[in-house]
Amino acid sequence: MFGRDSTQSDSICQSDEFHNSDHYHGPETFNSKNLALQAQKKILSKMATMAVANLLTDDTSSEILDELYKASREYTKSKKEAHKIIKDVIKIALKIGILYRNHQFSPEELETVERFKKKMNQAAMTVVSFYEVEYTFDRGILSELLLECRDLLHELVEHHLTTRSHGRIDHVFNHFADVEFLAELYGSNEDYRLYLRKICDGINKLLDEGVL
Repeated sequence: MFGRDSTQSDSICQSDEFHNSDHYHGPETFNSKNLALQAQKKILSKMATMAVANLLTDDTSSEILDELYKASREYTKSKKEAHKIIKDVIKIALKIGILYRNHQFSPEELETVERFKKKMNQAAMTVVSFYEVEYTFDRGILSELLLECRDLLHELVEHHLTTRSHGRIDHVFNHFADVEFLAELYGSNEDYRLYLRKICDGINKLLDEGVL
């Protein structure tokens, strides 16, 4: 049964944690595409299926994840924590992609998928709008949208994934919905502004392509 596989996939990547120094300054070679490929390979080898291909490994998605990593590293002052956040994003996306492509969702759950897509689209457009239109940023509004996305994901995978996966969903969305993090991201700091510009450039591409 798929439930057994999805539980099994929750145990992967426990032996490949990053052993980087927790200092966030200095050069490093973080690449979300390589991280996604690594996670995908491990999950697919555990599940003996090729149902998921090229998920999160396209250039645009990888660029967005790279910039989210940099912003998270800057905010947390921890490479290890920033790595963990992005790894959790990738693991969640892969597992949901596997469930979806293997037709594991019920008709009611597919309705939740559509609600999640619409909410993510709304959140993505809000991220870009707050960046492009001066003096419109409202961290409370954006935080609420992201937390609504989190709650929809919990609802979607309630009968499919383990408590550990639910914890990863909380870890990711609680971080990105943190109003203090959002305030820094949309603040005047030049580094954050650069990260945000590249994130929004990527989101605009995905919106144009109908991915978001």
